[in-house]
Amino acid sequence: MEGELKNLMMVWSIAAATMCYCNRIGKLIPKGVSRLIAIIPAIVLLLLLPLRLISIHFGGPSSFFLGWLSTFKLLLFAFGKGPLSPNPPLSLPHFVSIGCLPVKFQQSTTPSKTQISKSLFNYASTSIIVIFALFIPFYGIKQYLHPKFLLFLYGLHMYIGLEFILSTISTTTRKLLGVHLEPQFDKPYLCTSLQDFWGKRWNIMVNRVLHPTVYDPVVTLARPLIGRKWAPLPAILATFAVSGLMHELVFYYIKRETRTWEAWEPSWDATCFFLIHGLCVAAEVALKKGLKGKKWQFPRVASWLLSLVFVLYTAVLLFLPALVRCHVYEKATRELTALTQFVYGVSRLSRFANVTTET
Repeated sequence: MEGELKNLMMVWSIAAATMCYCNRIGKLIPKGVSRLIAIIPAIVLLLLLPLRLISIHFGGPSSFFLGWLSTFKLLLFAFGKGPLSPNPPLSLPHFVSIGCLPVKFQQSTTPSKTQISKSLFNYASTSIIVIFALFIPFYGIKQYLHPKFLLFLYGLHMYIGLEFILSTISTTTRKLLGVHLEPQFDKPYLCTSLQDFWGKRWNIMVNRVLHPTVYDPVVTLARPLIGRKWAPLPAILATFAVSGLMHELVFYYIKRETRTWEAWEPSWDATCFFLIHGLCVAAEVALKKGLKGKKWQFPRVASWLLSLVFVLYTAVLLFLPALVRCHVYEKATRELTALTQFVYGVSRLSRFANVTTET
């Protein structure tokens, strides 16, 4: 674990330096193809950096942040778009943090210190209690659990872990930079449709990155061919297809056992998961367009239940098994167990030191 911590610091130090380079390029080279050519080495480096990490809790978020989000943000930045190209330009600390992390400025006043502390306490206390008090004992008896329940447990673990990691990063960045940052999740369990789930509630930063990089260009290309009304449909399918491929890349990063190149053997389950959801979202949008102006609305409670069941069912059927085949949860269990043993050892050593001092 000591070696992984050193690699983590090295990876993120290089990533920060890479963003400093891109910030300088943005001041020297105007937006367009020339800036893109100058930024390509930085994009390649960001794609290579996560290969230095093999743990789930360090390597997983790093591959998602750097290998996916950061590279897409830089592609947008090359053409003067995206979160890295506001007007007025970002300061260097803001450019680096927004370039490396899944955060975005929110148009509102800066929260008070009390609100920040309260937010940090709520996220930290709730997540730690759930993860360490609930998941670890269950993993110890997982051989006795039903496979479907175990997959559901894995999914719950992943969601709470993402909430905790992203909220901690957001809170830390707020405290360091003094800005209010947009949350990445908005109560996804309250979604009333698949369009609502993927467009407004789940991993909001991914949606904001994929929209200008994939959705908008496809809409522009499809509009002359099928018309303005139906152009969003192929754009939705393309966006979900790209998301599936990027998830396969992240899975490649996190399934490795050594810090070397390994053959990429995608399972395609994750891609199928996103293609199915893309088809369903496109059908939902088409249905809404067809019924526009008609006085008919699906009951809200039924819509919520169907959407939630569909997301959970397809996740258990396709998305989570792909993670299981990557041995993600086995590695996560080993890491959590090692961390628990480390904390227990430190507490015992502390108690022994106190007793010795008193004696």
